[in-house]
Amino acid sequence: MKITYNKAVPIIEFRKFLLQNRIAPKWLIFLLDLLICIASITFATLILKNFNIVVISAYSSLFSDALIVATFSSIFFFVFKTYDGIIRFSEFHESIRSILAVFCTYFIILIINMVSKLIGHTAVIANSSLLIFFFIASFVISGYRIFIKNLYKASTTNADAVNVIIYGAELNGSLLQKMIYTISNSKYKVVAFIDDDEKLVNKTIDSIRIYSYKNLASLIETHNIECLFFARFNIDINIKNKVVDDCLEHHVKVMNIPPVKTWMHGHLNISQLQGVKIEELLGRPAIKLRNQAVINFLKEKRVLITGAAGSIGSELSRQIAAMHPEALIINDQTETGLHDLEYELQQKYNIGSRLKVYLGDVKDESAMELLFQQHEPTIVFHAAAYKHVPVMEKHPSEAIRNNVLGTKVIADLSVLYGVERFLLVSTDKAINPTNVMGASKRIAEIYCHSLHHKEFFQAKDNPGVYTLPLSRTKTKFITTRFGNVLASNGSVIPRFQEQIANGGPVTVTHPEIIRYFMTIPEACTLMLEAMLMGNGGEVLLFDMGEPVKILDLAKKMIRLAGFEPGKDIEIIFTGLRPGEKLFEELLNKQEEVIPTHHKKILVAKTFEQDYKKTSVEINRLLEMAGNFEDNEVVRQMKRIVPEYISNNSIYELFDHSLSLNKKVSS
Repeated sequence: MKITYNKAVPIIEFRKFLLQNRIAPKWLIFLLDLLICIASITFATLILKNFNIVVISAYSSLFSDALIVATFSSIFFFVFKTYDGIIRFSEFHESIRSILAVFCTYFIILIINMVSKLIGHTAVIANSSLLIFFFIASFVISGYRIFIKNLYKASTTNADAVNVIIYGAELNGSLLQKMIYTISNSKYKVVAFIDDDEKLVNKTIDSIRIYSYKNLASLIETHNIECLFFARFNIDINIKNKVVDDCLEHHVKVMNIPPVKTWMHGHLNISQLQGVKIEELLGRPAIKLRNQAVINFLKEKRVLITGAAGSIGSELSRQIAAMHPEALIINDQTETGLHDLEYELQQKYNIGSRLKVYLGDVKDESAMELLFQQHEPTIVFHAAAYKHVPVMEKHPSEAIRNNVLGTKVIADLSVLYGVERFLLVSTDKAINPTNVMGASKRIAEIYCHSLHHKEFFQAKDNPGVYTLPLSRTKTKFITTRFGNVLASNGSVIPRFQEQIANGGPVTVTHPEIIRYFMTIPEACTLMLEAMLMGNGGEVLLFDMGEPVKILDLAKKMIRLAGFEPGKDIEIIFTGLRPGEKLFEELLNKQEEVIPTHHKKILVAKTFEQDYKKTSVEINRLLEMAGNFEDNEVVRQMKRIVPEYISNNSIYELFDHSLSLNKKVSS
C-alpha cells in the first residue's frame, strides 16, 4: 500500500494541539527556556570556534559551560517566574521578564569571571561566549513567545468575523483591540484605528495602522467595515457627528465602549458594548457649569425642591445631595416616585437625617404651610408643574390650578417664612405662548416677578392685614427658561425609541418643526448657577446651541437603530397638535438681554409688574379655575398675557373676539 505524505499535516496538527491544549504546563515552558539557554551557549562556542569540528572536539569545557549556564538560568527563571505566563496571552512585560532572567545569568557569570581573574584563575566561561549567549537566548526566548502568540491568534481567527474600526488610538482603543483578540472565536476583527490627533496618524498599534478620521468613508469601502467602536469620550461633537454620519451612510453600526473603570477585573465583556445614543449627537458640546461657589453656598442652606420626583426635580435632588446641604427637603404628590428617589439618594450619597421627605400637593396651602413650618427652607426650587401641551389644552382649569395656584402658594409662603431665594423652573413655551400650558407658565412668571417687586407683605399673625415697609421683600425671585430636556418623561426621544423598537411608524407632527434640546444634568446645573448669580426679578436664559429639526432627529435615530428611514421604518406626519408651534423662542420681544460673567448664560431684564393689579387678575383667574369654567379661564389668561395667541386650537375663536372687543372699545 502506498503511503502519501501531506506537508500541511504537521501545521494542521500543531494548530489542533494549540486549540485542544490551550495552556501548556509550567514545567514544559521552564524546560524549553532552559534548553534554549543550553543551546545558546553551545551555539556561541560554535561561532567562536568557526564551526571547526576538530577544535570543538578538543574543547573540554563545553559540557561544564552548559552546566553552569543551566544552573544559573534555572535559578533566575524560578526567581522571575518566567514560566507562569500563558504564552498565547503574553505581553511585552513578560518578554522583558524572560530577558531579565537571561541577563542576570549573564551578569552573575561575568562577575564570577572577574573574581576568578583577580585571584589568578581563568574565566569559567569566555566573556565573548557569554555576550553571544545573552543575545541569542534573549532573542529566541522572547521570539518564540511572540511566534506562538501570533500563531494562536491566527488559528483562532473566525472566518466570519466582522471587520471593525476603532476610533481612538490611545489607551482605551489599544485595550479594546487586545480584548477582541483574546476572545476565542471572536465575532470582531480590528482592521484599522482612526483618530483626530494628526500626530498619531500613520503609526501602528500591534501592527494595525492608524488613519485620520477624514479617511473613514474610503476605509469602510476598502475593508468592508461593518462596525465602528468609539473608544474615546472627549470627541469634538462636530467630528463625532461627521464620523457617525459617514457610518450611517454606509450602513455601518456604531458602538461605544464603557469607561475602563467599569470593566470587570480589567476586562471588557462584549455585552458591555452599547450603541451610540442620539443624545450624544445633538449639535453642541456638553456644557459643565460646576461652580465651587455654589457648593459652598448650599452647604449651609436648607433646600426645598418641589416636584422632586419628576425628571428635573430628581436630577436637581441628586446634584444638591452630592453637595451635602444642611437639609434637603424633597416634595411631590407622587408617592412611588418620592419613595424611589429617597432610596436612591440614601444609597448614593448617604445623606442620612439631612434628607427630609414630604408627600403633598403644592396646591394644598395648608399642607405646604405645614411643610414650611416643620422644615424652614431657606432656598426653594419650584419644579412642580404640568408640562404636556396637548393634555393641558384639554384641561385649562387644571393647568391653572397646578401651574399658577401651585406656584402662588409656594411663592407666598416663601415670602411669609423668609426664604432667601426662590427659583422658578419655567419653559421656552412661556414666550409668546400659543397654548394653555405655555400661558400658564408665563402667568406664574409674572406673579413671581411682581412678588419680587412688591412693596408690602402679609403679616404672619393676621393673614388679612397688609402693611407697607420701607424696603421690598427679602426673598429674591429668579426664573430660568430653557427648551426641551432629553430623556424627560414624555419627551420626543423616548417616544421615538419606543416606536422604532415596535417596528414603526415614527410619528412627527410636521416636517419643518424644530426644537432646542439640552440634557437634564445641564438644565439642573444651570439652575444652581442661576440661583447663585440671580439678584432677583430676572429671567436667566441658557445658550442652547443650534435648534434641531425633529425630522432629521427621527431619521438619525432610525439609522442608529440599524434601519433605513422610509424603507424599514416609515415616518408619518400627524399634523401639529393643539397649541403646538413650529419653533420655540427663548425671549419676548420686549425683554432686554444682558450678558453675565458666564458666556453661556444670559439675563433677560423684564419690566416690573404691578403686584396689586397682577394679584387681582390672577385671583380672578384662580376663582374661575376653581369652578372649572374652562372657557372663561382661557379668556382671562389672554387678558393677563396679551401675547398669548392660540395656535391650532379651539381657543383661536377667543383671539378673534378679544380683537373685536379692543377695536370697539378704541
